[in-house]
Amino acid sequence: MTIAKVEVERFSLTSAKPFEAIVTGIKSAIGQPDMVNFFKETRATDSFPDLERVVQRGLGRTNLMLFAEFDLGDILRRETGSRTPMIIRLVVGNPLIMKEMVKHVPDAGSYAPVTVLIDERPDGVHISYDKMESYLLHYGSAEALAVARDLDTKITTLLRECASSSG
Repeated sequence: MTIAKVEVERFSLTSAKPFEAIVTGIKSAIGQPDMVNFFKETRATDSFPDLERVVQRGLGRTNLMLFAEFDLGDILRRETGSRTPMIIRLVVGNPLIMKEMVKHVPDAGSYAPVTVLIDERPDGVHISYDKMESYLLHYGSAEALAVARDLDTKITTLLRECASSSG
């Protein structure tokens, strides 16, 4: 048995933009395939190029897709009868990016796809993302870290764009 301590860097920013505008901005930049059909199609492919074509069809302009969405605030809102808090967890990624990390560091499969958390607080809408590079740093694979850094850049750029008042 092995237990390793993994230190995680969290990217966070606060926006004055409305919660729904931020969520809509993020979702408009990522693909939103029907995941049941997506997985059926990927399993039915006979070659890697066919698999790539299925994945590419599911990606948005950021080369990312939405795997799952969890409305974490729903239970809280039901308890209080209030319209707040708004808290959504988006599970986002790209199977081809995940593949590149996993082939160098199999444990990367524990961290990808990634989570983007959007939550409304009195001081604004908080957007958080745990950087993939920090998860993979202690594995020492330059190849996996390069892929992780690129993924981190894609995600943090998207979040900055969606949070900015000019975005």
